[in-house]
Amino acid sequence: MGTEPVLALPVIVLRAENLAQGWEDAVVATWERGTEIATQYDKPEDPPSRDATLILSVTDPFAEPRIHRALPGGIYDLEVYRQEVVDGIHDSWIDPEAGKWSYTYHERLAAYTPSPDSPPVDQLELMLTALARAPHTRRAQAILWKPGTDQADEHPPCLQRLWCRVIDDQLVMSAHIRSNDAFKAAYMNMYAFTELQKMLAEQLSQRLGQPISVGQYNHIVDSFHIYGSYFEEFRGFLHTLETRTFEQRTFTSDQVAPLIEEAREQIAASLAKDEPR
Repeated sequence: MGTEPVLALPVIVLRAENLAQGWEDAVVATWERGTEIATQYDKPEDPPSRDATLILSVTDPFAEPRIHRALPGGIYDLEVYRQEVVDGIHDSWIDPEAGKWSYTYHERLAAYTPSPDSPPVDQLELMLTALARAPHTRRAQAILWKPGTDQADEHPPCLQRLWCRVIDDQLVMSAHIRSNDAFKAAYMNMYAFTELQKMLAEQLSQRLGQPISVGQYNHIVDSFHIYGSYFEEFRGFLHTLETRTFEQRTFTSDQVAPLIEEAREQIAASLAKDEPR
């Protein structure tokens, strides 16, 4: 038998029991198996990125330990991002004509406008309606890409689509992403998207009059990459894998609960003053 042809873009398929382990396994696999390729954000001195297509399935995204200590920023930043995605706390910052944000994930999900003259579409509401009518439907999805504007945007949305389905009274969700910074963004993405999954499950439970729990989470990425400019920092991360146990590399939700509560108070005060931090 002949040798299998080498894929130009490796496809990494992983399964994990919890979010922290899934993210950690994904970045290590990309480092070890990813192809070397330049990016549009490289500086002349940067080495090429490590890049792969990722299909990661997390069996229970709320299993502990849920939080990885190597997340970019801190717990405050994680909570801000969660509220941006789930609650839309920064949708008011969207003002591209003034040089501000051109979108947020929440705005695209909850107030999607296919064209400038179109009325906003609450895609999350449509997903819930579809699932309440037929929990096994394959049509409960929301899209984010706008062909007329995003192709020319310097920083177009990475998340492209969310898809949900109820199986055995559990809400399964898949996030489809065109481009994902594996080391500096992916964990926070996974965390926030699964928080959105939890919110949808809770609201669906109310509509159906029966408990719907959070089920499997799939993180599907066309380009899951580690930028060359991060390589030295990433090697430091790899060193922690050799010198610390998994428990030492992660937090449980209970461990960070006081920090999250403190962050929520700070965020609420900041929003009340309309003074972004």
